[in-house]
Amino acid sequence: MNKQTKNYNHTIYASYLGYITQAIVNNLAPLLFLIFQEEFALSISQITFITTLNFAVQLAVDLISARFVDKIGYRICIVAAHIFAAVGLIGMSVFPRIMSNSYGALLLAVLFYAIGGGLIEVLISPIVEACPSKNKAAAMSLLHSFYCWGTVGVVGLSTLQLFLFGKGSWVYLPIIWSILPLANGIWFTKVPLESLTEENEGMSIKELLRFRLFWLFFILMVTAGASEQAMSQWASAFAEKGLGVSKTVGDLAGPCFFSVLMGLSRAFYGKFGEKINLVKFIKGSSLLCIAAYLTAVLFQNPVMSLIGCGLCGLSVGIMWPGVFSLASAKMPLGGTTMFALLALAGDVGCSGGPTIVGLVSGAFSENLKAGLFAAIIFPVAMFLCMRAYKAFSFKILSEKTVDKHI
Repeated sequence: MNKQTKNYNHTIYASYLGYITQAIVNNLAPLLFLIFQEEFALSISQITFITTLNFAVQLAVDLISARFVDKIGYRICIVAAHIFAAVGLIGMSVFPRIMSNSYGALLLAVLFYAIGGGLIEVLISPIVEACPSKNKAAAMSLLHSFYCWGTVGVVGLSTLQLFLFGKGSWVYLPIIWSILPLANGIWFTKVPLESLTEENEGMSIKELLRFRLFWLFFILMVTAGASEQAMSQWASAFAEKGLGVSKTVGDLAGPCFFSVLMGLSRAFYGKFGEKINLVKFIKGSSLLCIAAYLTAVLFQNPVMSLIGCGLCGLSVGIMWPGVFSLASAKMPLGGTTMFALLALAGDVGCSGGPTIVGLVSGAFSENLKAGLFAAIIFPVAMFLCMRAYKAFSFKILSEKTVDKHI
């Protein structure tokens, strides 16, 4: 069966659900942190380590998977990723009730779903990139919008259940959400999958690291992740403090508003990407991101600050998938290894952005606006890198050292 006769729509749909699974993995536990703290008598540092472990494991998976995914094959790895995610989610409810150490049980659950989340992050983008399509950049943007819709769904539906049935009903949430990765893992055993490169043609880590163009993409991914998460991770607290609302309302007004506009940005490019210059779109988005941070920080009116938070979501939407698409177009033999290393760079930014916001805020007497002002450095850096991108990339492409790989 050749590529023309295969139905790659099923592959695309399964990939959409894969990113919703990633949203579940990253956003469900934080909604339950206060409940965990009360039910299992955990300290703030223990709660914080849950997020740290999730991120650290995903970073490790990003790095390690660059070496083994192409050898094992996409199908085995993506099915395993969904199984790990489902086991971790189920374990979040079950492990603390069958193990004597409740905190250790939670960390074990995090370990499982973080492995799944890390593999999904590495695999879904190259799976979609390898599917035959007319406009791969638009397809990539639409794909990444489903992470946003997944985030909105997880926050909205989980908050609704806790509101209607009480905090005690939390134990059913992870089990209910685990149904999606279980079903999608089965679906991935059936859909057609292609590889980005032929066997033994993909570039190795050592080969990728030789090229300055790759390092430019690496820096762009760091700034993309930092620009997004510096605002996203603090959106709920920003809404609560700025508007003086409850945590429930803060979760809906902050992260959901941010994610909806980020998803709309990605869906817009997915629909009209054929008519839009991607490089110019990323440049314009980085300028809008700077303006969004300034709006959130400088306006005293809390509603305007919240609008700035939402505009930030709108502006960062194209950054992550856009850089992926540029890298794939310029370095077509980068393969899964390149996607894994770029995902690693994005995760470094996702960690570093919120960390800088927190550290600067603490240094200025818990002033969150001061921390967010410091985070403007990330969209500024992205804009400067994109300004240099065209001349820089053509210079690299003309070098004799590039040989067959570019």
